[in-house]
Amino acid sequence: MPTLTVIAPDGVPEVAAGADLADLLLPLVTLEDGDIVVVTSKVVSKAEGRVVEGDREDWITAETTRLVARRGPTRIVRNRLGLTMAAAGVDASNVARGAVVLLPAEPDASAARLRAAIAERTGRNVGVVVTDTAGRAWREGQTDIAIGAAGVVVLESYAGRLDEHGNELAVTAPAVADEVASVAELAQGKLGGRPFAVVRGRTDLVLAPGDDGTGARALIRADGGDLFGYGAREAVVRAVLGDPSDAAPFGAPSSPDELAELLRASGFAAAVEGDSVHCPSGPDAGQAARATVLAFAHGWLPRPTADGGDLRFHRSSP
Repeated sequence: MPTLTVIAPDGVPEVAAGADLADLLLPLVTLEDGDIVVVTSKVVSKAEGRVVEGDREDWITAETTRLVARRGPTRIVRNRLGLTMAAAGVDASNVARGAVVLLPAEPDASAARLRAAIAERTGRNVGVVVTDTAGRAWREGQTDIAIGAAGVVVLESYAGRLDEHGNELAVTAPAVADEVASVAELAQGKLGGRPFAVVRGRTDLVLAPGDDGTGARALIRADGGDLFGYGAREAVVRAVLGDPSDAAPFGAPSSPDELAELLRASGFAAAVEGDSVHCPSGPDAGQAARATVLAFAHGWLPRPTADGGDLRFHRSSP
């Protein structure tokens, strides 16, 4: 039967800037070809000098590229790595007061360096996953996810395969790097002082020597590629403000027929005319503003019409 083994060694000392992660790990474990070495991002950040002084809230702002949602003091943001997470991944635990830990500058590159160091010193071909903790929409609690990877398949594709009943799988794609991160965390624990783990038994996920693969960045959807670019309240606010720079998180523009149907359901006389959607009824200013908000949220912008009274919408991007 398939067997998966996770080893999380004790004995790792406090990590300081300049520490060699391979030197810290290798005396504690005997690695085999096909192992996956898992390391927490906090330890990587400490070794790379990513511990900084200053107010945590200020650093969250500095690491944020876009606010997704805010409830009281909690900020869910898209950070400079493209990750959407609480507090931009800025952590104030397990460091001196007045200091915070930022995520690694390039987690995939950090994983690649550790993989190369292990190969050089042991001759073993392993994969490496760098992890961080994240919450999940609609679910309580947190799990560890992969934010960096090297030499590891991060996403398996089952598209085109058949199940036992002969049904073709269309979009099934397990995020195996995240699953590796999560199972490793079960052995590491949050307070055990075990920042490394070795997952053994999935050699099929480890790439050939010299092939670092796509990295964990391949798991990040492009801005606007998911259905939840903003929180519920924030989406309303951003649509009302209508700043063109906010358009991307709303996703690709809807079809003309979809927008016209939405506008008609909202009480407007809307018709598709070529590549545009026309509201010929000459709505008053309040109605026009409402139609413009609805259109903006669906990737459409108003253009002036000849008579100045009608509304005509065009896609904000091709």
